Amino acid sequence: MKDFNTDVLILGSGISGLAAAIKLAEKKLNITIVTREKRPEITNTFWAQGGIIYSPKDLNDQEDLMKDIIKASAYTSNIEAAKILSTRSAEIIDEILIHKSHTDFAKDAEGELLFTKEAAHSRDRIIYNGDMTGKAIQISLLNYLNDEKRFPNVKFLTSHTAIDLITPNHHGVAITQRYEENQVLGAYILDQNKKEVRKVLAKVTILATGGIGALYLHHSNAEGARGDGHAMAYRAGAYVTNMEFIQFHPTTFYNRSSHRRFLISEAIRGEGGRLVNAKGEAFMKKYHEDGELGPRDVVSRAILEEMIREKEDCVYLDITHKDEEYLKNRFPTIHAYCLENKVDMAKEPIPVVPAAHYTCGGVKTDLKGRTNLKRLYAVGEVACTGLHGANRLASTSLLEGLTWGYIAAEDILGNLSAFSEYEADKIKDWKQAHEEVDLALVAQDQMTLKQTMWNYVGLSRSKNRLARARAMFIELQDEISKFYKHAQPHDELIGLRNGVEVAFMVLNASLRNKESIGCFYLKD
Repeated sequence: MKDFNTDVLILGSGISGLAAAIKLAEKKLNITIVTREKRPEITNTFWAQGGIIYSPKDLNDQEDLMKDIIKASAYTSNIEAAKILSTRSAEIIDEILIHKSHTDFAKDAEGELLFTKEAAHSRDRIIYNGDMTGKAIQISLLNYLNDEKRFPNVKFLTSHTAIDLITPNHHGVAITQRYEENQVLGAYILDQNKKEVRKVLAKVTILATGGIGALYLHHSNAEGARGDGHAMAYRAGAYVTNMEFIQFHPTTFYNRSSHRRFLISEAIRGEGGRLVNAKGEAFMKKYHEDGELGPRDVVSRAILEEMIREKEDCVYLDITHKDEEYLKNRFPTIHAYCLENKVDMAKEPIPVVPAAHYTCGGVKTDLKGRTNLKRLYAVGEVACTGLHGANRLASTSLLEGLTWGYIAAEDILGNLSAFSEYEADKIKDWKQAHEEVDLALVAQDQMTLKQTMWNYVGLSRSKNRLARARAMFIELQDEISKFYKHAQPHDELIGLRNGVEVAFMVLNASLRNKESIGCFYLKD
């Protein structure tokens, strides 16, 4: 199999891409889902711990949820997006997660769903599966879609990396195609195993590639969250917005073993966990009236301030007042991970530090997931409807992905007749370069990028730090552009190229914004 056509090309296999795929596949469209991972379950969705908001038929809670989203955003969110999430999400959870994929959520002895509360929520409204809600959702959706009798029209391409979105303006064989309406016709996709590039044309393309957390030295994301979708969309001519708003999760397990840090769920603080410094002193009330349940940006900066003040590498999350059996049942994954790393959370506090967690900005879309480019939709963390504004409310990420994956699919189904097939011979074939990639150099450049993002474009930024980052990004981009055009395509090189472009997006947005607000904090 080399070049081919499909009705809908979905780049990404997390909750937003899978929700769209289910809705579209049920209408017998041919769906192709692409992931750079060997296993389609390895996504940011898979690593999500806390839960997903569910407010069935509760009009009062829908109104309160809107208020909580807007308040957490520092009153910068798109009110219309918040309204859609609040009013439509429960019915979509009912259809996709409860009745179709049968996601296993925690229930009481009578079989009723259990609810919990997280930071900045005014009530208990979050359903969960222990501390592995994302994994439960991811696996249940994949199991539902992978039934060949139900969906013979769904194809997964694993170990495939999207290189560029195809547009007639950039990839047409004739000069006159430059005058056509700018639209996305599919993507060039690298088969990592065969080292071949396929031209995949589609009536509609959906970006569901996730965020950019893996560009930071310390992050809680899958390593594939490196901004591929943002970079491809930007090169094709899509608008990108709010990229300065990178949310850092306040509590990830502190060790020196890896860049991807293990998430210590916010639900632990929701269940009464207290943050203490190296002296054992609780400190959050000094920084916010809601203490440990303050907005994430406030909690993250408070932890950083305590670390600097006490000259310590971390702070501690103490939930030792809870019974050991309770902790094992409520937080099985976290409990096991801590024990593996020689910390018994029932008897001693957990060492924690902030880490890059969520991208509030992204490819700008309308409230149906449509970008400014015809035939291109963006959903989930890669997209920006304005829902989160300057800061995301806890447990809205899975919900946003599910809701707008579904809504985008609805819009595609309503407009599919307008998307005719484009003639394949009018689009250039991929021109293969053959120079061997030096992966040692790529790895070194990736480390430089991660360290620069962490030190200069991180939790706390300043004019001098951003100026230093700009100089380093310019040098990096110059080096990469020298060998990219002549190098054999490779996933790591593609990711490095995209990462530097996205780093510039965050940098430039940070330079434009003169106001510290939400999760964007400028020291000067």
